[in-house]
Amino acid sequence: MSVLTRPEILDRIGTGDLAFSPTLDRFQLQPHAVDLRLGYKFLIPRNWTVDEKGRRAIKVAIDDVEAHREQFDEVHLQPGQYFDLLPNEFVIGTSLERIEMNAMDLMAILFPRTSTNRRGINLSLSGIIDTGYKGNLIFPMKNEAGDQVIRVYPGERVCQVMFQKLSATLTPEEANLHGVSAAKYTESGSQEFKLDKDEERERLISGKLDDLKKTFGI
Repeated sequence: MSVLTRPEILDRIGTGDLAFSPTLDRFQLQPHAVDLRLGYKFLIPRNWTVDEKGRRAIKVAIDDVEAHREQFDEVHLQPGQYFDLLPNEFVIGTSLERIEMNAMDLMAILFPRTSTNRRGINLSLSGIIDTGYKGNLIFPMKNEAGDQVIRVYPGERVCQVMFQKLSATLTPEEANLHGVSAAKYTESGSQEFKLDKDEERERLISGKLDDLKKTFGI
């Protein structure tokens, strides 16, 4: 694999191999990466509820967001508003940009910006953006600055993307096949958060790993 440089990124944008909405500005273009800006949407986990049993804690794994959306407060900010990240608070943020990976010979890797980490914001991410992906990106954010409140503004550059050229071009069918079925997040313009495949999760939860390997062996 080879990493795309600024001129190559611009060429790919010009041909439509890469697309960003809203479009990028010159602040975002780095020598071999693109900075992404923080979006207006945040999901905040609720850690307690009151029901017939009383006031009880809510424990939700991060991959269960879609199944338990009622246990998250969804915040949509307006231009000019800010978001105070409370001490030790964990939230889910989104990218301002919708990204389209239209070229079948490209993938990307998402990293936090060092300036974001220096502020005490732990993005805890280093993820792959798959060939053919279309949608906004999501990332966990946690305030690890002690007792300090960290104020963030939509539009801040918080993470960056490096684009890599594959050693061989994939077909659209190959690019969309993740495990045994289609990718979870392709065309996720709605910024939904989906679970892993039920067939896999049910076996993992019940401890049937051997059965999983046997049923879905290569």
